[in-house]
Amino acid sequence: MQMIAYMSTNPAKVLGIDKGTLKPGSCADVTVIMPDESYVIDAASFASKGKNTPFDGPPGVGKTSLGKSIAQAMGRKYVRVSLGGLHDEAEIRGHRRTYIGAMPGRIIKNIQKAGSANPVFILDEIDKISQANFNGDPSSALLEVLDPEQNKAFHDNYLDIDYDLSKVLFIATANDLSSIPRPLLDRMELIEVGGYITEEKVEIAKRHLIPRELENTGLKKYTPKIKFSKAAIEKIIEQYTRESGVRQLEKQINKALRKMAFKLAYEDILETTNITPAEVATLLGNPPFNRDIYQGNAYAGVVTGLAWTSVGGEILFIETSLSKGKAGKLTLTGNLGDVMKESAVIALEYVKAHIDLLGVDYRIFSNWNIHIHVPEGATPKDGPSAGITIATSIASAITQRKVRKNTAMTGEITLRGKVLPVGGIKEKILAAKRAGITDIVMCQANQKDIEEIPEQYRKGVEFHYVENVADVWKFALTDEKVEHPVDFTIDEEEEENKK
Repeated sequence: MQMIAYMSTNPAKVLGIDKGTLKPGSCADVTVIMPDESYVIDAASFASKGKNTPFDGPPGVGKTSLGKSIAQAMGRKYVRVSLGGLHDEAEIRGHRRTYIGAMPGRIIKNIQKAGSANPVFILDEIDKISQANFNGDPSSALLEVLDPEQNKAFHDNYLDIDYDLSKVLFIATANDLSSIPRPLLDRMELIEVGGYITEEKVEIAKRHLIPRELENTGLKKYTPKIKFSKAAIEKIIEQYTRESGVRQLEKQINKALRKMAFKLAYEDILETTNITPAEVATLLGNPPFNRDIYQGNAYAGVVTGLAWTSVGGEILFIETSLSKGKAGKLTLTGNLGDVMKESAVIALEYVKAHIDLLGVDYRIFSNWNIHIHVPEGATPKDGPSAGITIATSIASAITQRKVRKNTAMTGEITLRGKVLPVGGIKEKILAAKRAGITDIVMCQANQKDIEEIPEQYRKGVEFHYVENVADVWKFALTDEKVEHPVDFTIDEEEEENKK
């Protein structure tokens, strides 16, 4: 009876729309400026439209917090349901009243809890719902909730009447879309929430994490005020965490402040309130992680590449060496994935087909074996963006020419040598800057991505756009030989004896 009484209340009250209480900046106070005239969006019609949107991204990037902020900005009630481990269809549709302990499903129950028919409804961890079992299929039950054509008449077994969910804004969160059934994913409008770069994490720490942890550890009112230098925050991010979000960063900040709080309670005074990189090492111990730094161009066959990872950009070293052998075989090491192995094979075949561009005797491939290695063999590596890097590494190794100093590159190649665009450009640029790289070689088609990146991130790096591998070699390979170059000259007499 309580639910029936609730649903029969004033529709205007149920919608939660009161034009007298609308505030500037809320979704109901929106003006769309067109070239010729202005259209004011009606508050009631705009606020009543429901949408189904999943936020997909790695843990700790703020997907749930973003949903909460959307509710505040729209002036709607906020409801959150965690679906992780949900295995019973009745949790969604409710139990029939014939069962002992029957109750409405979690959808209707939380609508009642919100006291509004159009809340922002967070379906947390939707990718962790259990698959079909003897209790039914919860993911199939969610189809009726999220399908705009069906949720106008959502049927809850406990109420045994239809209820209109079309006014609700459903926001689902997920870490892995592959575990969500395709029909369910088809009902939602996907938004990807990517990880944060170092510069963004620094600002998040300054504005949110540090003030919150000062409050949690009781150090907020301590004078003089405790401050983290920018270099100290960067040190924590780079050397004490490996994540896309800021969860571990928050834990490390809390750990440092807890140690300071203990010292204050024990000694009644703090020696310093300005936390520098040196203080970070004292508070958190030796760093477990280290970023790669550019290592120079003294060796032939060593080229710096750029890689995208789930925790940001990284620089990658591609090493090529040649050894005497009759088979002329190719060896690949470094825990490479299938795509990267294919890139290496394509790069080698291109070098063989265009050996004249390098001025090298083609018989080198039948007298020397080629070994390509990517350091840190315990770390799996895959992706197509190392194509031009591998091709340049092979070219440098067989010519013994130095690679241009402070240069890195990223780009996929085809068998005919065309350079293709790749993703993760912003993260790669920042990784290059941190490593001391000043020149980046990439595909001409990636220029549009560079123009979208703010100037502050591009400053100090020069970009060189190429169309094919020959352009890459022209820029990246210098005429200078390395110190003590290997002589790959083929002995004619020895070659005749082989025949």
